[in-house]
Amino acid sequence: MLVAVYYNNKDVRVEEFPMPEIGEEEVLLKVMASGICGSDVLEWYRIPKAPRVLGHEAAGVISQVGKKVSNFKVGDHVFISHHVPCNACIYCQKGHHTACETLHNTNYYPGGFSQYIKIPKINVQLGTYKLPDNMTFEEGTFIEPLACVVRGQRLANVQKDDTVLIIGSGVSGILHAQLAKFKGVKKVLVADINQYRMKLALQFGADYAFTSEETLPQKIKSVNDGYLADKVIVCTGATSAVTLSADCVERGGTILFFAVPEPTVKIPLPLNQFWRNETTIQTSYGAAPNDLEEALKILSTKKLNIKDMITHRLPLRETQEGYRLMTNGGESLKVILEPNNADL
Repeated sequence: MLVAVYYNNKDVRVEEFPMPEIGEEEVLLKVMASGICGSDVLEWYRIPKAPRVLGHEAAGVISQVGKKVSNFKVGDHVFISHHVPCNACIYCQKGHHTACETLHNTNYYPGGFSQYIKIPKINVQLGTYKLPDNMTFEEGTFIEPLACVVRGQRLANVQKDDTVLIIGSGVSGILHAQLAKFKGVKKVLVADINQYRMKLALQFGADYAFTSEETLPQKIKSVNDGYLADKVIVCTGATSAVTLSADCVERGGTILFFAVPEPTVKIPLPLNQFWRNETTIQTSYGAAPNDLEEALKILSTKKLNIKDMITHRLPLRETQEGYRLMTNGGESLKVILEPNNADL
């Protein structure tokens, strides 16, 4: 079978791997669609573990089941969560499932950028979700990224009377905008330096889109009755976004760091300002089973415009082109690989 092996953003090689052999409590998934996530192109995050097969937004058809698997059958359309928590440790018991050691050490083999993947027992039991009849494989690839957004907004306590500012309008930023609108928040504002992405943000429901610059706080006040944003969601690892977020949050508000700079970057925070204004700093990482289940329900309503977020569909042999599109940040948004579609 074919797989796309990641070495770095400019070196992704399509290679031949043996077909995985499954055990009696495992399943084999034929991957029909797999999205390239923004985290897949973060070299500081990915290169230390390279070479490897990436891809964690995989949806497809179960092609084999182990003899002891009873809850799934050949032909089922499913989404597979690559990381699953144990549900028993102190972190899981406190609701911090994404801090669970099991979650950080589980995965399927060899990765979502592959024609077939082997799903281990724990992922079969705790991380395999049947797709509704009205959900396509492409839509299924959005379950995991939307679940991460669901978790972030839940932790940040996004409410209906909030004005929400989203800094960065890539895939996660636009999903945040769509989810906030779905929740019925007061206003959704988006800031970015990319004019194409700003237009997309408006297309997908943002009330206002601004450039990320020094005058952003004044622009927010001009459309929000003189107030800053109640919730600021940072969806870019740019260091300037961190300091900008502090100037854009209203007193008593919350800054959610959904994306962060690379580990070597040290940024001074205005703690005195945060202390004086009772500003909350919140982070979120990944998604837990409850987040995935909620994302699946939301996508099933068809009230989020997922289809138009997909700007490119590529065969596995063109994975390198997918990485070029994602890293250039030009006129592209969501790039979907279709490993078993030879017609593309």
